Amino acid sequence: MSSRTRARGAKSAAGVHTVRIPRQRGRRGAEPFVVVVPERPSLAREALAVVGGWLWRSRRALTPTGLAVLALVVAGLLHVIAWWSGLLLAPAAAGPLVWLLITQRRRPATGSVLAWRIGLAALTSSALAWLATAAGFGPLAGALELWWLLTLITAQAAWLIVRRTH
Repeated sequence: MSSRTRARGAKSAAGVHTVRIPRQRGRRGAEPFVVVVPERPSLAREALAVVGGWLWRSRRALTPTGLAVLALVVAGLLHVIAWWSGLLLAPAAAGPLVWLLITQRRRPATGSVLAWRIGLAALTSSALAWLATAAGFGPLAGALELWWLLTLITAQAAWLIVRRTH
Protein backbone atom coordinates (compact mmCIF):
# COMPACT_ATOMS: atom_id res chain seq x y z
CA MET A 1 0.00 0.00 0.00
CA SER A 2 1.45 3.37 -0.92
CA SER A 3 1.96 6.11 1.63
CA ARG A 4 -0.68 8.24 -0.09
CA THR A 5 -3.49 5.79 0.71
CA ARG A 6 -2.37 4.72 4.18
CA ALA A 7 -3.95 6.49 7.16
CA ARG A 8 -1.38 8.07 9.43
CA GLY A 9 -2.25 8.67 13.06
CA ALA A 10 -5.99 8.17 12.53
CA LYS A 11 -7.85 6.33 15.28
CA SER A 12 -10.17 3.49 14.24
CA ALA A 13 -11.99 0.65 15.95
CA ALA A 14 -10.19 -2.62 16.58
CA GLY A 15 -10.22 -4.86 13.54
CA VAL A 16 -11.09 -2.08 11.07
CA HIS A 17 -8.68 -0.55 8.58
CA THR A 18 -9.40 2.92 7.18
CA VAL A 19 -8.14 3.75 3.72
CA ARG A 20 -8.19 7.35 2.55
CA ILE A 21 -8.40 8.05 -1.15
CA PRO A 22 -6.62 11.29 -2.12
CA ARG A 23 -8.55 14.21 -3.58
CA GLN A 24 -9.30 14.15 -7.25
CA ARG A 25 -8.20 17.02 -9.47
CA GLY A 26 -10.79 19.65 -10.11
CA ARG A 27 -12.55 19.25 -6.75
CA ARG A 28 -10.48 21.54 -4.57
CA GLY A 29 -13.06 22.27 -1.85
CA ALA A 30 -14.36 18.71 -1.48
CA GLU A 31 -13.37 16.40 1.34
CA PRO A 32 -11.63 13.13 0.46
CA PHE A 33 -13.63 9.88 0.39
CA VAL A 34 -13.19 7.50 3.31
CA VAL A 35 -13.58 3.76 2.72
CA VAL A 36 -13.83 1.48 5.76
CA VAL A 37 -12.62 -2.07 5.14
CA PRO A 38 -13.34 -4.64 7.88
CA GLU A 39 -10.62 -7.04 8.94
CA ARG A 40 -10.77 -10.58 7.54
CA PRO A 41 -12.57 -12.94 9.90
CA SER A 42 -10.48 -15.39 11.90
CA LEU A 43 -10.37 -19.10 11.16
CA ALA A 44 -12.37 -19.86 14.32
CA ARG A 45 -15.10 -17.45 13.23
CA GLU A 46 -15.20 -19.02 9.76
CA ALA A 47 -15.47 -22.49 11.30
CA LEU A 48 -18.28 -21.36 13.61
CA ALA A 49 -20.10 -19.83 10.65
CA VAL A 50 -19.84 -23.10 8.69
CA VAL A 51 -21.02 -25.21 11.64
CA GLY A 52 -23.80 -22.73 12.45
CA GLY A 53 -24.98 -22.73 8.84
CA TRP A 54 -25.00 -26.53 8.75
CA LEU A 55 -26.98 -26.67 12.02
CA TRP A 56 -29.47 -24.11 10.71
CA ARG A 57 -30.00 -25.99 7.42
CA SER A 58 -30.53 -29.31 9.19
CA ARG A 59 -32.57 -27.98 12.11
CA ARG A 60 -35.60 -30.17 11.38
CA ALA A 61 -33.53 -33.32 11.22
CA LEU A 62 -31.88 -32.45 14.56
CA THR A 63 -35.11 -31.72 16.46
CA PRO A 64 -34.73 -34.65 18.90
CA THR A 65 -31.16 -33.61 19.68
CA GLY A 66 -32.29 -30.06 20.43
CA LEU A 67 -35.09 -31.31 22.65
CA ALA A 68 -32.69 -33.66 24.48
CA VAL A 69 -30.23 -30.85 25.16
CA LEU A 70 -33.11 -28.65 26.33
CA ALA A 71 -34.30 -31.44 28.66
CA LEU A 72 -30.76 -31.77 30.05
CA VAL A 73 -30.62 -28.05 30.83
CA VAL A 74 -34.15 -28.00 32.30
CA ALA A 75 -33.38 -31.03 34.48
CA GLY A 76 -30.22 -29.34 35.74
CA LEU A 77 -32.09 -26.14 36.57
CA LEU A 78 -34.91 -28.05 38.26
CA HIS A 79 -32.38 -29.98 40.33
CA VAL A 80 -30.63 -26.80 41.44
CA ILE A 81 -33.77 -24.78 42.11
CA ALA A 82 -36.16 -27.44 43.45
CA TRP A 83 -34.93 -31.02 43.73
CA TRP A 84 -38.40 -32.12 44.89
CA SER A 85 -39.80 -31.32 41.43
CA GLY A 86 -38.70 -34.84 40.46
CA LEU A 87 -41.38 -36.16 42.80
CA LEU A 88 -43.99 -34.10 40.96
CA LEU A 89 -42.76 -35.21 37.52
CA ALA A 90 -42.62 -38.94 38.36
CA PRO A 91 -46.32 -39.69 37.71
CA ALA A 92 -46.02 -38.11 34.25
CA ALA A 93 -43.91 -41.08 33.14
CA ALA A 94 -47.05 -43.24 33.18
CA GLY A 95 -48.88 -40.85 30.81
CA PRO A 96 -47.63 -42.34 27.53
CA LEU A 97 -48.54 -45.86 28.68
CA VAL A 98 -52.07 -44.65 29.51
CA TRP A 99 -52.21 -43.02 26.06
CA LEU A 100 -51.20 -46.34 24.47
CA LEU A 101 -53.97 -48.23 26.28
CA ILE A 102 -56.64 -45.64 25.41
CA THR A 103 -55.56 -45.41 21.77
CA GLN A 104 -55.42 -49.18 21.41
CA ARG A 105 -58.92 -49.50 22.85
CA ARG A 106 -60.42 -46.77 20.60
CA ARG A 107 -58.56 -47.66 17.40
CA PRO A 108 -57.12 -51.15 17.58
CA ALA A 109 -54.00 -51.66 15.51
CA THR A 110 -51.82 -54.59 14.57
CA GLY A 111 -48.47 -55.10 12.91
CA SER A 112 -46.17 -52.16 12.31
CA VAL A 113 -48.64 -49.55 13.55
CA LEU A 114 -48.85 -51.30 16.92
CA ALA A 115 -45.06 -51.64 17.01
CA TRP A 116 -44.60 -47.90 16.35
CA ARG A 117 -47.18 -47.03 19.02
CA ILE A 118 -45.48 -49.25 21.59
CA GLY A 119 -42.06 -47.85 20.65
CA LEU A 120 -43.29 -44.27 20.89
CA ALA A 121 -44.96 -44.86 24.25
CA ALA A 122 -41.88 -46.64 25.63
CA LEU A 123 -39.50 -43.92 24.42
CA THR A 124 -41.63 -41.08 25.74
CA SER A 125 -42.17 -42.85 29.04
CA SER A 126 -38.42 -43.45 29.35
CA ALA A 127 -37.69 -39.78 28.59
CA LEU A 128 -40.18 -38.55 31.18
CA ALA A 129 -38.86 -41.01 33.77
CA TRP A 130 -35.33 -39.74 33.05
CA LEU A 131 -36.51 -36.14 33.46
CA ALA A 132 -38.11 -36.91 36.82
CA THR A 133 -35.06 -38.82 38.05
CA ALA A 134 -32.63 -36.20 36.76
CA ALA A 135 -34.60 -33.38 38.38
CA GLY A 136 -34.39 -35.23 41.69
CA PHE A 137 -30.78 -36.42 41.64
CA GLY A 138 -29.09 -34.23 39.02
CA PRO A 139 -28.78 -34.91 35.28
CA LEU A 140 -25.22 -36.25 35.50
CA ALA A 141 -25.62 -38.43 38.60
CA GLY A 142 -24.69 -42.08 38.28
CA ALA A 143 -25.86 -43.68 35.07
CA LEU A 144 -28.33 -40.92 34.20
CA GLU A 145 -25.99 -39.46 31.60
CA LEU A 146 -25.80 -42.84 29.82
CA TRP A 147 -29.59 -43.18 30.02
CA TRP A 148 -29.92 -39.69 28.48
CA LEU A 149 -27.49 -40.54 25.69
CA LEU A 150 -29.19 -43.85 24.82
CA THR A 151 -32.60 -42.15 24.79
CA LEU A 152 -31.20 -39.40 22.56
CA ILE A 153 -29.71 -41.88 20.08
CA THR A 154 -32.92 -43.90 19.97
CA ALA A 155 -35.12 -40.83 19.46
CA GLN A 156 -32.83 -39.39 16.79
CA ALA A 157 -32.71 -42.69 14.88
CA ALA A 158 -36.49 -43.12 15.04
CA TRP A 159 -36.98 -39.51 13.94
CA LEU A 160 -34.75 -39.96 10.91
CA ILE A 161 -36.49 -43.22 9.96
CA VAL A 162 -39.96 -41.66 10.22
CA ARG A 163 -38.91 -38.57 8.25
CA ARG A 164 -37.55 -40.70 5.36
CA THR A 165 -40.53 -43.05 5.13
CA HIS A 166 -43.35 -40.51 5.37
